[in-house]
Amino acid sequence: MSTEITIDQTENSNINTSNSSNPFAFTPKRLSLLAEPTQKKESLLILKSYGGLVGLEKGLHTNLKSGLNDETTPLKPITLREITKDLSEGGDIIDDNDQNNVVVKGSPFYQRINIFGTNVLPEKKSKSIFELMWIAMQEKVLILLIIAAIVSLGLGLYEDFGTNQAPTQPKIRWVEGVAILIAILIVVLVGSLNDWQKERQFKKLNAKKEDRNVKVTRNGKETLLSVHDVLVGDVLNLEPGDIIAVDGVLISGHNLRCDESAASGESDAVRKMKYEDCLRELDEGVAHKSKADPFIISGSKVLEGVGTYLVTGVGVNSFYGKILISLRTVAEDTPLQEKLNDLAEKIAKLGGAAALLMLIVLLIKYFVSFRIRVPPVTEIFDNLIKIIISTVTIIVVAVPEGLPLAVTLALAYATTRMLKDNNLVRVLSACETMGNATTICSDKTGTLTQNKMSVVTGIIGLSISFVRDVETHSFALKNESNDVAILENPISLQQINSALPQDILQLLNESIAINSTAFEGEAENGKRTFVGSKTETALLGFLLDINLDNIKTLRDNAQIIQLFPFNSERKSMGIVIKINDSKWRFFVKGASEIILKKSEKIIKIVKSEDGTNTSSVIDLTQDYFNKVQNVIENYAGQSLRTIGIAYRDFEQGQIEEMTKKGSGDEISYEDLFYKLTLISIVGIEDPLREGVREAVKMCVKAGVKVRMVTGDNVLTAKSIATQCGIYTGGEVMEGPVFRDLPPEQMDRILPKLQVLARSSPEDKRILVGHLRKLGEVVAVTGDGTNDGPALKLSDVGFSMGIAGTEVAKEASSIILMDDNFSSIVKAIMWGRNVNDAVKKFLQFQLTVNVTAVMLTFISAVSSNEQKSVLSAVQLLWVNLIMDTFAALALATDPPTLDLLDRKPESRSAPLISADMWKMIIGESIFQLVITLVLLYAGNSILGYDTPEEQLQLQTVIFNTFVFLQIFNEINCRRLYGKINVMKGVLRNKFLVIIFFIMVLGQFLIVHFGKAAFQVTPLNITQWVICVALGFLSIPVGIIIRLIPTDLGHTTYTPPEVRVDLEKEWSDAITQVQNQLYFFKTLRGGRFRAHFGDRKENSEKHRKAIAAAAMLPSLISASVGVQMTSREPTIQKKLQLDNDNDEEINPSSSKNQNDANVDTIDIENHS
Repeated sequence: MSTEITIDQTENSNINTSNSSNPFAFTPKRLSLLAEPTQKKESLLILKSYGGLVGLEKGLHTNLKSGLNDETTPLKPITLREITKDLSEGGDIIDDNDQNNVVVKGSPFYQRINIFGTNVLPEKKSKSIFELMWIAMQEKVLILLIIAAIVSLGLGLYEDFGTNQAPTQPKIRWVEGVAILIAILIVVLVGSLNDWQKERQFKKLNAKKEDRNVKVTRNGKETLLSVHDVLVGDVLNLEPGDIIAVDGVLISGHNLRCDESAASGESDAVRKMKYEDCLRELDEGVAHKSKADPFIISGSKVLEGVGTYLVTGVGVNSFYGKILISLRTVAEDTPLQEKLNDLAEKIAKLGGAAALLMLIVLLIKYFVSFRIRVPPVTEIFDNLIKIIISTVTIIVVAVPEGLPLAVTLALAYATTRMLKDNNLVRVLSACETMGNATTICSDKTGTLTQNKMSVVTGIIGLSISFVRDVETHSFALKNESNDVAILENPISLQQINSALPQDILQLLNESIAINSTAFEGEAENGKRTFVGSKTETALLGFLLDINLDNIKTLRDNAQIIQLFPFNSERKSMGIVIKINDSKWRFFVKGASEIILKKSEKIIKIVKSEDGTNTSSVIDLTQDYFNKVQNVIENYAGQSLRTIGIAYRDFEQGQIEEMTKKGSGDEISYEDLFYKLTLISIVGIEDPLREGVREAVKMCVKAGVKVRMVTGDNVLTAKSIATQCGIYTGGEVMEGPVFRDLPPEQMDRILPKLQVLARSSPEDKRILVGHLRKLGEVVAVTGDGTNDGPALKLSDVGFSMGIAGTEVAKEASSIILMDDNFSSIVKAIMWGRNVNDAVKKFLQFQLTVNVTAVMLTFISAVSSNEQKSVLSAVQLLWVNLIMDTFAALALATDPPTLDLLDRKPESRSAPLISADMWKMIIGESIFQLVITLVLLYAGNSILGYDTPEEQLQLQTVIFNTFVFLQIFNEINCRRLYGKINVMKGVLRNKFLVIIFFIMVLGQFLIVHFGKAAFQVTPLNITQWVICVALGFLSIPVGIIIRLIPTDLGHTTYTPPEVRVDLEKEWSDAITQVQNQLYFFKTLRGGRFRAHFGDRKENSEKHRKAIAAAAMLPSLISASVGVQMTSREPTIQKKLQLDNDNDEEINPSSSKNQNDANVDTIDIENHS
């Protein structure tokens, strides 16, 4: 089957192909089509249309063997038409987005660099501290504060220096304006310095040696070259462990396999084949059976094999570079920022309205006094200025000066503490956003799993079953069939060493260690690592897990006679070693079902009377064969890759006879590969990270829905999701099906979607974007390059600090330093703690402000001198110093697990809940009552007559007002109607210290403030009265909390979008019934009577008329409704789509379930 592909030539088709600025047959845009990890079949067809490797060689002026030659003279232009006649000349054009690199003519490779660029990304300009400060000052709350500060400062200066005052009166009214400006400066500095510091910390985290050397062939010679100097047309060498830096097409290779999980999300190794071999498979129609391709993708890693490839994309035109560039976007406002900006607008309006009302009342009151006496013009002017000052004071008092500082302090404190919990917060606002996350879209490979294939379960002989984690695989072990009784009561990996006889332990050790092509690599974090195929490294890692670490010694001592590398046809690999002069042994491992079929004996371990374990070799009867077969099927049902390990012993005579039959001194594999003795069957998979299951449970408890988004096939994704607790019977869908859903159907599916498999980066981006449109606050976790776009689009992006790629880290808001999904739960707790801290402070601040505004309004209006009961300096202490201390105290409450007992808040949820309004209004009324009673009835209640006592009353009012706020701060520690406000109070040392600082500060002000604060010292009785009245705010707060709140606390509840299939059926049937009813009416001759009956429902008339119009198609409609339904179930509809898709898409995982055992092999050549 030969498939052709054509390239769109309509765009700019009139451009002359002989454009001298591009001597190459290709442009960067055209070559980038070859580096699409999720569309390799299409890329292969495009490569074919370019003339294959030969076409690339000619079009790029290079040589597949000798590489690039020094280019100092202009190259002879060549067009795609000259390479292949399949394309018209219009297809060979210069793209509008070609490189803007300007290299001096005559420099080496100047034309190549001008067209294709260099392998260096343009440096991202980081913001300076001053730019960050300017950005921080754009918040509406701060703008409101700046205006208030300037007005306050201006009026203060006028009052102090523009009016006649008593010499003893201190000139300190301007201090409030300056103090507000200082508070603004602190807020801006703290926020911007924190962002600047985190950015530097992030750069330090990524301080890797990006400039590394790679092996390049130029001028026919192999040489080491800086990765930044690699150009399009270069020929690069590939070796195990290499991190691929640029895109390209394979020229030649042997047993080359790459890990593209960072690019595609699929954990299985990808086999690389030459272009000609891939094209042959495509033409023969077997491409759907093979996952092989010739494309080398930047950002992936070479697992095994060697090869050379032709570079086709570097820098911003490579797959890796394009993703990095796409991440450079502008951050959006967080939900809390949006709510705070909205609050600032409302406060400005309310403060302005209150000031306007006060101005009108005071002006009316002032001008009414003219009927008695009209004062001089200068006096009128002075009095009007005083009235204006009093009204402006209302606005200044209404503005919550400490709110921005509270938010900044809460975020700064949280991010510092989160670092100890292994969360590096790059974007400060991400912390509070995470608190209201409603859904987490998590990548599988490297995030939920370790991205390291490991032996997770297995059997040794017929007697011993083991598992890495009993809880993970417990669902598979609970099987009612007696055929898998061997799987009952499994032991842990650590118990294998003591449970096996020494000879079997040695046999297992040798069979894995010697029969392997993987080798030991450099240690990472103190742990030994192996380089090779994922299956072989998993088996060697298994030996380390069971404390058999003498791998190198075994290999060095083994006398290897002949090695049989892995072969995809026989799906196994083997090795012949010499035990002694008369005994040889053949070790073999491979696809478990093939090893089992070739086995005639099996190991049996029995426990003797003295408690020791002994082993024996017994015949593999049909009954035993069926038992092992059931074990394999059980593992396959869990989507585990099953590997069989066996051996066979030979005498010297047998080996000599086989050598004679073979060619030369070699033994034929077929002569060895039968009559095996089965040692073990093991199940391999990418295991879960520690704590993932518990973390998912806690997320669900907190009302956060966790979804898995992966590039892996459906079976593997569903298995891992079940182990994690993510999949609980909801929807499982594949990326190609999901991306083609109409928006309405996507809206219905999303609430139930739990697993999205075979997803591309675009699918993840669509998912995140659509969830955000539905009002969800979306967090995305990922570690690979393919996760970048979704991480950037999300509200909060989490990347892995250890295993994460540079792309993922650049795109994320928070970096998990320990790569542990469970750290996200801590981030949710801290996020909610920050939101609560802001709400606690807001409740406290607004109580102060509402009381102060009302008190100022009432006292100024009732006063003959339009003077407030609280002086400007007293308000400065209450509004600024108290607020700053309160912000610090309430922002430093540590998080508790109780925070996970409630659902997240939606974006539309009000910043101030009904419970908070209840507390604000209740406490404000209580404080107003106390203060006004003291103001207007204090003299009579306390029996004050003398002027000195009346002056003390003013101080008592101020002192009581302050202590009402101090105790109300403790009152505000608990939200959502929680009664016990003292719970955990001693855990917050800041709160305790600040409480005593405020009490001490108030004591010093009252005793030493005198004229500056317009106070006089109080005696012990008066202090007791003030403190006692202030303390009453705590019991009053408890009483207010006991008052039921009708509206309740607004929490986010995910919309339950149900597809009422029964109703859809009912609608279809009703329509046909109406049609049949009308047809019956016509047949019965009752047409006139039917429509003449005025009592009939008008709706039925409408339906009948509509049915009459459809009469010609009535019969077909009636029959059709019996043959088809409107989506019997959404699941079946999607399954049908999957089946159709899988006939086209070669990477489909359909039919794997039936043939799972037959397609499992050691190198995943399925």
